[in-house]
Amino acid sequence: MATSFKDRNLIAVIGDEDSITGLLLAGVGHINEHQKKNFLVVEEGKTQVSEIESAFEEFTQRKDVAILLINQHIAEKIRPTVDKYQQAFPALLEIPSKDHPYDPSKDSVLKRVQKLFGD
Repeated sequence: MATSFKDRNLIAVIGDEDSITGLLLAGVGHINEHQKKNFLVVEEGKTQVSEIESAFEEFTQRKDVAILLINQHIAEKIRPTVDKYQQAFPALLEIPSKDHPYDPSKDSVLKRVQKLFGD
């Protein structure tokens, strides 16, 4: 049975500690019956790129995730993987962090929109 978009009710997050903490305090955190979290805290110098890629793949394949938020500076570490992602669900949004401002020139979604409109 195909999963409909109505079954997607979670926001997943890959981000730094400050971003994750704020989103968890807002009520985004969830642990399912298989003890899988919907977030990954990326610690500078401690979290391996392979771990970030693995979480990205897991969150984009989960059928209960509607939106995947990722800090833009973390998305840069796995940019080829992020740029290859083309699915509508979960929607992928790159967000700024406290220490790293948003740079629209690096946003993969914005690049696709600009390409679509010929900008």
